[in-house]
Amino acid sequence: MATTLTRRLGIFLALALVMAATRSHHFLHHFDYLPDASMAVFFLAGFWLRGSVRWAFPLLMALAVLIDYVVITGQGIDFWSHYCVSAAYWFLVPAYFSLWLGGSWLAGHYKGLRLPTLALAAAALLVSEGISYLISNGSFYWISASVPQPRSFGAWFANLGDWYVIFLTSTAIYVGAGAVLHVLVSQLVKTLGHNASHTAR
Repeated sequence: MATTLTRRLGIFLALALVMAATRSHHFLHHFDYLPDASMAVFFLAGFWLRGSVRWAFPLLMALAVLIDYVVITGQGIDFWSHYCVSAAYWFLVPAYFSLWLGGSWLAGHYKGLRLPTLALAAAALLVSEGISYLISNGSFYWISASVPQPRSFGAWFANLGDWYVIFLTSTAIYVGAGAVLHVLVSQLVKTLGHNASHTAR
């Protein structure tokens, strides 16, 4: 929900740094204690950078791919031979875009720091994260050669259940941290504006 280009660029860079610092945990086991923030980053970007989708989303998407490429090839592994990379990899685009849309929808319905806003935020996150997870997990299960045959809906539903809570929890924690930061900055700006008006008098 940034209003100036400078603020938007600042928010974009901050989100990009968070993703760069956490995304490598998929491929570097000694970073397993630091959950991937990518899903939260796209949700928060949709909220804070609503209206900048034409440049912000493609750049964040390109950054995600670049991080994966650098980390995988840095281990001496061919990018396309990695377990997590297949034709299903490109379904991350609609998966992450659904999170962006969720954050953007929330920004369009944002009415200030009130209890109803919290309920809307929870609903937007649950729906967009659920859609994103279905796309990413489903495409990997049904398309990736890394999943052994035979495949079945029963096995897929079991796989969904195995990972859903983990992804939802880590995403919710990061989004929650973003929400706290949003409240603090909003209150700080409000306080500074109030003090400035009194000083001007």
